[in-house]
Amino acid sequence: MTPRVPTIGVFDSGVGGLTVLGALLTQASAADYLYLGDTARLPYGSKSRATVARYAVSSARFLVAQGAEALVIACNTASALALDALRAAVDVPVIGVIETGATAALQSSETGDVMVIATAATVESHAYSAACRERGLRAIEKACPLLVPLVEEGWIEHPVTREIVGIYLDDLLSHAAAAGMTADTLVLGCTHYPLLRGVIDATLRERDSGPAVRVIDSAQVTAEQVVVRLALESSAQREPAVRFYATDSVEKFRTLGTRFLGRTIDGVELIDLGG
Repeated sequence: MTPRVPTIGVFDSGVGGLTVLGALLTQASAADYLYLGDTARLPYGSKSRATVARYAVSSARFLVAQGAEALVIACNTASALALDALRAAVDVPVIGVIETGATAALQSSETGDVMVIATAATVESHAYSAACRERGLRAIEKACPLLVPLVEEGWIEHPVTREIVGIYLDDLLSHAAAAGMTADTLVLGCTHYPLLRGVIDATLRERDSGPAVRVIDSAQVTAEQVVVRLALESSAQREPAVRFYATDSVEKFRTLGTRFLGRTIDGVELIDLGG
């Protein structure tokens, strides 16, 4: 008998969550996927907790109405500010990227000291610090507001990007040392940052101070933990079906999203979720 194929909804305010979807397509190809980018209402980082929750809940309910049997909140801001509201609003499992990142940090760190780089909104929420503290870890967070626009501009290997990454990481390492931390793990607390993984790894190797720092790729570890929590598996013989939705700028979503997903995005349906 052919096993039933579950449908998983993946949600972000834009295209960054496509790094999570890309990892899921590889690691959990026994499922089909719905991806929603709420591009009409981004950035979430400048909105209040109540507004982010309202936007996220409307997106979650849309995905459930389209048949999603579980939701992956591939948006750090929504995971930080709206996870409880989302779990109260829908009757399907809801998995956020912050909890998966903190769990992966616990599995990675030997010293118990963890560094996190993220957007300003995520850092200001202190959601990673709280999630790490719940797991017995100490965390120090660093806002890196210039990295998202650089990634979206396509300046992945640009000298300016390398310099800015270096400045951010030097500052983070300095603050960690001043706090008496022996940090051995760095969490990429934004779904754009996996595209900078090579630059970040190279920068850390150049610094080479203290223990080698292991980098937690939020996209990969979220996919890994979704596989475990939803008892999914990969099927080499199967290509998952994916439907894409955006609330604005479909052509920009398709062009920019192809870079994030690592494969061509052909069809994107424009939807209206209101204000």
